[in-house]
Amino acid sequence: MTSSTRPSLLRGVALLTIAVLAMAQGPSSAQARTALPSFKVALPRLGKADKAPAVKARLAPGQWPQALTNLKADPLTVFGALPNGMRYAIRRQPIPAGQAAIRLRFDVGSLDETDSQQGLAHFLEHMAFNGSSGVGENEMIKILERKGLAFGADTNATTNFSATTYRLDLPHTDNETVDTALMLMRETADALTLDPAAIDRERGVVLSEERASDTPGFRIYKARLDFLLKGQRPPTRYPIGQVEVLKTASAGELRALYDAYYRPERAVLIIAGDFDPVAIEAKIKAKFADWRGRGAAGVEPDLGAVAKRDLEARLVVEAGAPLSLQIAWLRPMDLRADSVETRREDLIAHLGLAVLNRRLSALARSGEPPFLGAGAFTSDQQGAAEMTMLTVNAEPDRWRVALAAVDQEQRRIVRYGVRQDELDREIEEFQAVLKAAVSGAATRRPSDLAGEILGSLEDDEVVTDPATDLALYDQVVKGLKAETVSEAVKAAFEGSGPLLFMASPQAVPGGEAAVLAEYQTVRKSDVDAPKAAQQTAWPYETFGDPGTVAETREVADLDTVFVRFANGVRLTIKPTKFRDDEVLVRVNIGDGIVGLPKDRSSLNWTAGAFTEGGLKQIDNESMERVLASKVYGVRFGMADDALVLSGGTRRDDLETQLQVLAAFVVEPGWRAEAFQRIKGGARTMHDQFEATDSGVLSRDLAGLLHSGDGRWAFPSRDEMAKVSLADLRKEVDPQIAAGPIEVVIVGDIGVETATDLVARTFGALPPRRPATAPSPTQLDVRFPAPPAQPVTLEHKGRGDQAIGLVAWPTTGFYANPQLARDTAVMGEVLRLRLLDDLREAQGATYSPSVNYQHSTVWPAWGYMSASVEVPPAKLEEFFADVSRISADLRDKPITADELARAKTPRLDSIEKARVTNQYWLAELSRAQTDPRRLDLIRQFTSGTERVTAADVQKAAQTYLKDERAYRLTVRPKSSRSTLERDRTGF
Repeated sequence: MTSSTRPSLLRGVALLTIAVLAMAQGPSSAQARTALPSFKVALPRLGKADKAPAVKARLAPGQWPQALTNLKADPLTVFGALPNGMRYAIRRQPIPAGQAAIRLRFDVGSLDETDSQQGLAHFLEHMAFNGSSGVGENEMIKILERKGLAFGADTNATTNFSATTYRLDLPHTDNETVDTALMLMRETADALTLDPAAIDRERGVVLSEERASDTPGFRIYKARLDFLLKGQRPPTRYPIGQVEVLKTASAGELRALYDAYYRPERAVLIIAGDFDPVAIEAKIKAKFADWRGRGAAGVEPDLGAVAKRDLEARLVVEAGAPLSLQIAWLRPMDLRADSVETRREDLIAHLGLAVLNRRLSALARSGEPPFLGAGAFTSDQQGAAEMTMLTVNAEPDRWRVALAAVDQEQRRIVRYGVRQDELDREIEEFQAVLKAAVSGAATRRPSDLAGEILGSLEDDEVVTDPATDLALYDQVVKGLKAETVSEAVKAAFEGSGPLLFMASPQAVPGGEAAVLAEYQTVRKSDVDAPKAAQQTAWPYETFGDPGTVAETREVADLDTVFVRFANGVRLTIKPTKFRDDEVLVRVNIGDGIVGLPKDRSSLNWTAGAFTEGGLKQIDNESMERVLASKVYGVRFGMADDALVLSGGTRRDDLETQLQVLAAFVVEPGWRAEAFQRIKGGARTMHDQFEATDSGVLSRDLAGLLHSGDGRWAFPSRDEMAKVSLADLRKEVDPQIAAGPIEVVIVGDIGVETATDLVARTFGALPPRRPATAPSPTQLDVRFPAPPAQPVTLEHKGRGDQAIGLVAWPTTGFYANPQLARDTAVMGEVLRLRLLDDLREAQGATYSPSVNYQHSTVWPAWGYMSASVEVPPAKLEEFFADVSRISADLRDKPITADELARAKTPRLDSIEKARVTNQYWLAELSRAQTDPRRLDLIRQFTSGTERVTAADVQKAAQTYLKDERAYRLTVRPKSSRSTLERDRTGF
């Protein structure tokens, strides 16, 4: 269960922005080419405010939006309503067999709360799992676990500003499972007990969630929303609520909100999956037809009017946050119904802002980039206003340069518009994505289909199918002129404002006045017309004579083929029909982390510079322009046993996908500006980590649990400041240039086709050195010795935020595969015990966590851990609870029910994973050179099924020993720390 306190989802071109800004928030080891979103996820309307009706025509009870528009809804979805006003949508999806997704949404969120109810919509969501007239307290989760649903992964709920949604992902669609799911949804709808004692127990859970959510990013978001929506309702109503309300709310207050808003006319039930829609519709009618609301219905909140404002600025100083700037223009909501006409407007504006984002991306990748990342998007601000925003991330001491650059591009596109060649490129790229969506439409996952319908409800959008989206798109872009798009972009920057918001990790001399003055100054500069980009050709179509196949082997039981080329490159192919027209590629190169030096920190944090640096003969901007009509991906990272290049594509573009990945092996660009950009974005990384307890833990835990081995130790500020591109090349180049190569291809592709395309790319490369066994020294990784007192890390966040962690050493997977499976089930039992004890019985924490790992690379390394977020005063109690629970697991056999609740979700999760291409891509990696991986795949289910209660007890006796436990705390900063690290000099 989560409280959705993030901003409204950034739609349209915002998705392009997110990929750029991700690097500014903190470099990652992977860089993906971001696809444009589905056309039917429409942008907010960009028509003039005076064209919009003053009041939105709310749908009548039981009415779907297609009744009021010229758009035709997806013909494969059954849209219906009961006489009581409850709507339902049913979508049959037989692939994968036996799976389904159920969503029950209520039109109630934090915006509907009164002053004295702040946080109760979210609190009520928690109480849905704490007893109803037909289900006892804490029994709902257990019922679902017995059906194979894991809490969190398959059973969850969210509350945001305007809605509360309950989610179940069913691993089976037999009558008993479906009937149970519908029964639980009906219990949630109108039969919650809301027992005062249960409410009191849940307070600690909700307060724990409030503590965990109070981060620099969330505080900045609240300050920004308060500034942008001045005088309106959303900034006064956050889903997490007010602490005093959460501490004192009574059962009567929760009941009042429940009765007012959990009503059939405010509910939508969505079911997508492998079943007969007629039978499901009959079940829905039988279960929900007699539901009636109680008492007076809740009223719609007044969100307030968008104020008429001129240029304003707000500065927020927040230590531990990267520097960010936003420039926004606000307008009243356009309340017209979703239609062909409004979607046409949306698309035209989308294409114009995509051009602007492309220009900003080119600046960020230039030789002297003015910022780390920037982008433009439009969004609906919680239904209170429509907004166009420019957002930019920069190094703290370069905000003036960043502000000037992003302002120049905004004024340039408003004044001169877009060029036809730029527009044609965006049209081509977007069209490729829509065509791929049509090709894969028949094999979308039930959760994806349910998510599409759920996403349409917020703005009363019509759910259309991919073929309709593509047809409408083709109709709109046929003969579309740059002048038309230019006018739409210009309109996007109209409204109240500009409103300038800046969040800085350090004080800015002169404060808001200085920020405002700087913006006024940069706006006076002239702007020139945009220059046409230089046209280039894709230079990596050939890699030499196609390679010769030296050996082919079939693994019949896994429907997999192994190929070895004469140059030593290995190819693994698994044809599947899980997703139509989806092909995934993974290229494993060299030895990965195994081959890195143990005496210094890895440069994995800079790995994104490898792909962001482009290719020797063509940079990323030019490559994306030349390949605009293609669907491909480029990601790079360091795995334990290989450097990994990967991407996803469609059948017709597999050749291009392989060419791109092979080109990065043959001629990576290694552009210095890409490395400097990532390094610049990392300057505040330590501050960001240290701002929260979870940040400190994520930074330091891997190094600690590997006994300080440099390959996992996060670098200090000084080490990060001194690192150079030459250092990264020294770490990566030897493996890329000569290391053994394994290509794994999984998806909707034939063996002969895949073999032929790899022969022309990787098979055509010069011979690679053969794979060799790593030295015992490099493979020697040990778990740390247990400390006499818990290791203490310190954070700079709230004084009531702390984490406790207990970890026990296990061993590598292949040391004893069956014991590893026994231990994994024991870990699931430990998870159940912590949830039952710390969360449900004590109400001490929102999310107790259990993690376990048995390495398939490091022979002697593995661990199991239990952790919790609690106030510092409760840390000792947590350690005592874990010691008590682990002792009980050692001393007593678990019950048959507990064993089933641990094993069944685990077995069902792997069965669900086995019908995805992603699973096989990962599991088949290295299988040619290490056949033990094939047995791992074959024996997972049978090995897990044979685990008994006695096996779980033996695993606990083997590993959960107090004398071997590694204990760690993350506490608010004080003068005392038992872990001294150099954090200076950067």
